[in-house]
Amino acid sequence: MRTVTAVVTVLPLMVGCSVTLAANVTTSDGMLQQYRGMTTGSMTQFPRNHMFDGIQLTEPQRQRMRDLMQQTRHEQASVSVNDLETLHELITADPFNEAAYRAELEKIAQAEVERQLEFARVRHQMYRQLTPTQRAILERNHQQRMNELRELSERQQVTSLHAVSSNQ
Repeated sequence: MRTVTAVVTVLPLMVGCSVTLAANVTTSDGMLQQYRGMTTGSMTQFPRNHMFDGIQLTEPQRQRMRDLMQQTRHEQASVSVNDLETLHELITADPFNEAAYRAELEKIAQAEVERQLEFARVRHQMYRQLTPTQRAILERNHQQRMNELRELSERQQVTSLHAVSSNQ
C-alpha cells in the first residue's frame, strides 16, 4: 500500500518534472536553449536540475552540453498520455481493479526511473566536461544548497511539532 501511495503522490510531480525538463534549459550565462520545442521554464526552477548554475562555461563546453541535451531529447520518450488515460479509466471503472491500477502505476514509475536515469547519465557527461576549478565551484554550490535544504527541513519539522502540540 505504501508503494501505491508513494507512486500516486509522485505521479503529478513526475509529470511536472517531465514537462519542466522538456522546457528550456538555461546555461550559467543566461543563454536559453530551446529544448523539446517548449518556450517556458528552465532547469533552474527545480533544485535537482540547476546543477550547473554559477559555473562560467567556455564556448566549447556550452556546445558540448547543447549536443548532449539534443541527443537526450531525441532518445527520451515523453510522458505517455495513454498511460494517464488508462489510469483515469481504471479509477472510474466499476468495480475498481486495484491490481490493474497497481500494475499501471508500476509501469509508469519504471518509465520515470528510466527517464531520470538517462538525465543522470547526461548530467554526469556534462560534469565530465568541467575543469577542476569549475568542479570545485559546483561542489561548493551543491554544499550550500544542501545546507539550505537541511535548514528548511529542520524549520518544517519544528513547525510541524509546534502545530501538533498546539492541537492537543
